[in-house]
Amino acid sequence: MIKILHNPWCAKSRKGLEYLRTKTEDFEIVKYLDEGLSEDMLKEILLKSNLKPIELVRTQEEYYKKYLKNKNFNEDEWIRIIIENPKLLQRPIVISKYKAVIGIPPENIDNIF
Repeated sequence: MIKILHNPWCAKSRKGLEYLRTKTEDFEIVKYLDEGLSEDMLKEILLKSNLKPIELVRTQEEYYKKYLKNKNFNEDEWIRIIIENPKLLQRPIVISKYKAVIGIPPENIDNIF
């Protein structure tokens, strides 16, 4: 089952969701800001995307700029930071059985099929 981590208030996330709908109707929407983000799910994304935690962080977020910019954290610390501050997570993220991608631009979603 494909999952999309989605923030309905984010234009890029909405575009990714619209694009995914053109590819398949068989997916689950995860509103991670409402439902929370588990460590297991974040680690699954990292494993399937082959990205490092910092690559999932939205560096334009005010929280990042104020508290995290120019600081060195290890991967476990970044995972904790993202879980505690899910607004920092890039969106949308689309997860399939074997792959995960950041849906910016939306055409990146093609890589999970």
